[in-house]
Amino acid sequence: MNRKTLKLAKASRLATVSAMGAIALAGCGGGGGGGGGSGVATNVIPDGVTQHSVTVYAATSVAATTPGSTAATQDLLTGGIGKSGLGAAAAPAYADSLNPTAAELRRNALYSNYRGILDPSAGGGYGSLYGPNVTASGTVTSGEGLIPGREYLASLDDGTGRKRVVMAVQVPDSFDVANPCVVVGPSSGSRGVYGAIGTAGEWGLKHGCAVALTDAGKGMGLYDMTDDTVNKVDGTRATRTAAGALSHFAANITDAARATYNALFPNRLALKQVHSQLNPEKDWGSDTLVAARYALYVLNDRYGTASEPVKFRADNTIVIAGSASNGGAAVLRAGELDSTGLIDGIVASEPVAEMPSTFGYGITVGGTPVAGYGKQLADFVTYGNLYQPCAALAAPAALAEATFFNYMGIAGMTARATARCDSLAAKGLVTGADTAARSLDALAKLRAFGWTTDNDQMHNAHYGLGNAAILSAMYPVMYGRFPVLDNVCNTSFAQVDATGSVIAVNPVTKATGFAVGNGTANGSPATPVYNDSFGGAKAWQFAVSPSTGVADFGLDTALCQRALVTGVDTVTGAALTAGSYPTAAQSAAVRAGINEVRINGDLHGKPTIIVAGRSDALVPVNNNSRAYVAFNKLLEGAGSKVRYVEVTNAQHFDTFIPLSGWDTRFVPLHPYFNQSMDAMYAFLKNGTALPPSQVVRTTPRGGVSPAPAITATNVPAISAAPAAGNQIGFTGTSLAIPN
Repeated sequence: MNRKTLKLAKASRLATVSAMGAIALAGCGGGGGGGGGSGVATNVIPDGVTQHSVTVYAATSVAATTPGSTAATQDLLTGGIGKSGLGAAAAPAYADSLNPTAAELRRNALYSNYRGILDPSAGGGYGSLYGPNVTASGTVTSGEGLIPGREYLASLDDGTGRKRVVMAVQVPDSFDVANPCVVVGPSSGSRGVYGAIGTAGEWGLKHGCAVALTDAGKGMGLYDMTDDTVNKVDGTRATRTAAGALSHFAANITDAARATYNALFPNRLALKQVHSQLNPEKDWGSDTLVAARYALYVLNDRYGTASEPVKFRADNTIVIAGSASNGGAAVLRAGELDSTGLIDGIVASEPVAEMPSTFGYGITVGGTPVAGYGKQLADFVTYGNLYQPCAALAAPAALAEATFFNYMGIAGMTARATARCDSLAAKGLVTGADTAARSLDALAKLRAFGWTTDNDQMHNAHYGLGNAAILSAMYPVMYGRFPVLDNVCNTSFAQVDATGSVIAVNPVTKATGFAVGNGTANGSPATPVYNDSFGGAKAWQFAVSPSTGVADFGLDTALCQRALVTGVDTVTGAALTAGSYPTAAQSAAVRAGINEVRINGDLHGKPTIIVAGRSDALVPVNNNSRAYVAFNKLLEGAGSKVRYVEVTNAQHFDTFIPLSGWDTRFVPLHPYFNQSMDAMYAFLKNGTALPPSQVVRTTPRGGVSPAPAITATNVPAISAAPAAGNQIGFTGTSLAIPN
């Protein structure tokens, strides 16, 4: 009997007993309804949730280039711009870019979040393998794929007025009350409420499911220290006072403290995930569960009747939690926390798995044990931040695509990467007589820390984009719950000019930030600024370390960030003290926060599919997906229902595949997320067996950029019966991955 059948059987029994007057029907999985003693359930919004609006999106036209697009011309999936608009190189225009409306911001947020996760190029699969015009069954149509329905916008607060988790539950007009389903999609990365629109959102809406999107406590909470302005929940901006309870995030500081800070560090910005002082990552799982409960409340609000106000419950509605990256981490944690059966199945793509231990389990590849595995995000990110710029100069990491280098700005950064190698050598952190030898040593260190040879030619891109520098500046501050005033490791956040100098944030960039930003310090508009750069504050790319006197990407700051995570001086290995940089107390706070976000690995037997790209250098599989699967098996044993799909030639950022050099080498991971969602739904609804754990061997498009258009032969389907050489299993307590 499949899970859906079990749910319906349970619901039937409950309804029968209720009809006999013995009990009242239970509510929304422990938070969406309850009896009031009358024998009839009531539809109760989950604790702490405030509903802000309900909007009907009629999807009557495509408004790809219409400034001031209104709700009537929008839809749930594309904001009214359809497949053509999402595929267009430019975002829709604003009627007044200094004063965008909430509807315009929503439309453009859907555009940027969809394209920020998926490859939007036709040659890469958009419009043929996936996209609004591709039906749930995979049929490619000539339509725009607009999906009409209702969107409920709400937020969750813990009662302090500081926690603000935004949720958008989308109920398509195609929702089938006879076959109810909910897809819960926490945002990937640090994105806002629409961060999972291209993954969980598109899949769920096409299948007629209600979709519960949430930022899980992250999102575009951009606070301007200069004028005390904030993003509101709907993306528009106002002063902290004017925004009131609709403020998405404001730093917890007094006006006097802000004035003092601004005099010393003008034009600085604060970010919600970094500076909320709540360590929101610890609540990603619980916030995801609240979004699921709120979705059930919404469905009952939409379809409930006087005689049956709680029509949809956890026991009669399929609930799938599915998302990617940090969203993948959130759905796994939600599954671990869910002891009531609210969630039926989980699909996690490239999840960040904050492993608690490496004890008791292992990983082998081709029969050879893996040495470095099971490390947490803060550990491998701050380590990579030290060594990636140097390692990228090693011969095995070299790339030849000039266009790629120019796009990333890497060509102009080679001198600084060389200086990073020299500075590391001077401090005894790499060995070798010249850059060639030092870079090889740095690359070897990364391989020993969990990266693989499949990641070698990705390190250049990750340091060029500043991924490690950005995350190293963000996550330790978040974990330590430090206020923005602390400037941890002498780092702050601001918009910068082409030379890396701090400037006042551009008014248009700030006004439209909700739509274009991704919640990180990626330059839209905030960038990590090293305040103590020799000669004056500079962005990380241009920083001159005081201890070296050269432009080496601010090595001193990278050393400090690493010490926050380890508790020891990165150069000497000595324990931090009250007078060290950073201090022992700061490191203790960071490490306490890291402990709060560790997974426990017990999914209570929930059917789960984890998908990952073997070439992922941002969230390397040895430290994340592979480690989680092995650890879960250690805990659950034969009761584990986790399946693992590892895709060759796939990496973390599908959205970068159109770039020269990536299009010829990598395939999108997204089709495998969709296939995994299909498999999970078929299992829950019809009892179709889940696919076995396996390696899917893809074929890159090859050629010369622009690469030939992708076809189905490049991305073969997940197999129901994989060949022996592709099967993933266990040898004792070690996850066994074939070469």
